[in-house]
Amino acid sequence: MPSDRPPIDPDASSLTGPYDLLVIGAGATGATLALEAVRRGLSVALVDARDIASGTSSRSTKLLHGGVRYLELAFRTLGRRQLRLVREALAERGHWLKAVPFLAHRLELLLPTRQPLAQAYYAIGLGLYDLLAGRESIGASRCAQAKEVQRLLPDLAPGHSGVLYSDGQFDDARLNLLIARTAARHGALVRPHTPVVELLQKNGRLCGAVLEAADGQRCQVEARVVVNAAGIGADAVRRLAAPDLPSRLQVSRGMHLVLEQALCPAGTGLLVPSTDDGRVLFMLPFFGRTLVGTTDTACPAAAAEQPSPEGEAYLLDYVRRWFPSVQSPQVSSRWAGGRPLLLPDEAATSTAGVVREHSVERLPCGLVSVLGGKWTTCRTMALEALAAVTAELGQTLPAPKAAPIVGSATAAAQTTTGLAALRQRLTETLQEQLGPAGAAGLSAHLLASHGLEAEAVLACASHAAEREPLSSVIPLTAAEVRHMARHEWVRDPEDVLARRCRLAFVDTAEAERLKEPVRQLLDEEGVHAGS
Repeated sequence: MPSDRPPIDPDASSLTGPYDLLVIGAGATGATLALEAVRRGLSVALVDARDIASGTSSRSTKLLHGGVRYLELAFRTLGRRQLRLVREALAERGHWLKAVPFLAHRLELLLPTRQPLAQAYYAIGLGLYDLLAGRESIGASRCAQAKEVQRLLPDLAPGHSGVLYSDGQFDDARLNLLIARTAARHGALVRPHTPVVELLQKNGRLCGAVLEAADGQRCQVEARVVVNAAGIGADAVRRLAAPDLPSRLQVSRGMHLVLEQALCPAGTGLLVPSTDDGRVLFMLPFFGRTLVGTTDTACPAAAAEQPSPEGEAYLLDYVRRWFPSVQSPQVSSRWAGGRPLLLPDEAATSTAGVVREHSVERLPCGLVSVLGGKWTTCRTMALEALAAVTAELGQTLPAPKAAPIVGSATAAAQTTTGLAALRQRLTETLQEQLGPAGAAGLSAHLLASHGLEAEAVLACASHAAEREPLSSVIPLTAAEVRHMARHEWVRDPEDVLARRCRLAFVDTAEAERLKEPVRQLLDEEGVHAGS
């Protein structure tokens, strides 16, 4: 089996091909497409202008969910599109919870109300949500009275009852990375930090692309089919093929804050069903703190990742409304990310009612573009794109070979059993050095990030001290940084601290403190930004 360790030399000349498939964009959909293609025997190159998952795929609300908001839209409009999207997303939620149980887990959320009729309305709607999940159900919704709500969310404004339901919570950036690693392990060539600057055509058909390496050199890559999976940048890639194409996407900015206060101490999140301007807002447990987020603010693509003071004030206002005892919430991190929404038939001024559907477009020149969608349904989008690739190739692909995500076993039960045994071994190994609490904390962190590969991470330590946590917020170790440098395509401290480890998304100041120690470790591993 090929190794997924990336080469130290980023020279683009090794990319020349030819390949059956060149995928532009190493976010969730592009990485999943690369994996599904190599599982079926295609030769694949996966490239991204930035780091893996550096855009939308690392900036979600961290929920694997069917979309309660879309279910309500279906109720109000009798819309089949919304129901189809919810059913599809719920099935995919179940898939990922089984495939990567160390990265994804069940999360209970409260839909609150003070009105008995509203509670009944929510109970009916969430009962349908459970039914749509079918065999992939992860727990039935239930009514919660004020006493239970107060126990689960003690700082919530008193007097609320509501309905409790289940969805999934996951580490979006690490799942994206491990999908890419799995694709590489099965033969895909994966190159982040390698932008496409030109699409090549011969006799009116795409035949490859021009890529720019980290050292500024350019090379031509031959490919039988090119797929555009560039997320919010997909329109720009489409125009490399045909400059006059109209836009297909509207970008919606999602704004998120992390609060030092743990407002969800029992592990139950809060869904605010409708804000004053009709948005949905989440308050979720997140690394012992609270993640507050909302979406659906239309913006230019260039501004999608820029948190705004207005957005922060908006979120903090709702924190104070719902948690009146927290009048001075302490923000430890803030971020924003763009969502690529398919434009409706006529341009809309609001994105709140735009269903997160997707489309696979085939241009006359052969460019296949995957447009729109959401994290939870990236596998569905990838498979539809692969069907378009198959049509462009004019051949039938074989059945896919097994390719469990790196860190998982072939079967879900084997993964669960293996994780339990590994947790015990790791804790015993680390206990003498770190003490019981330290050993348990580091073991939990390693398992949650690397699954069954956690022991391989510790093996990267050059001496015992490199197994000691560098931070009390998230127990990142020098051994783990070395593992990331050797196996996870990191180029600089931001890759480590923002996406391979979520520290920058939890505590910006703590991530800033660790930049220089991480940089020194990367230097020792021969990793130099811009090299």
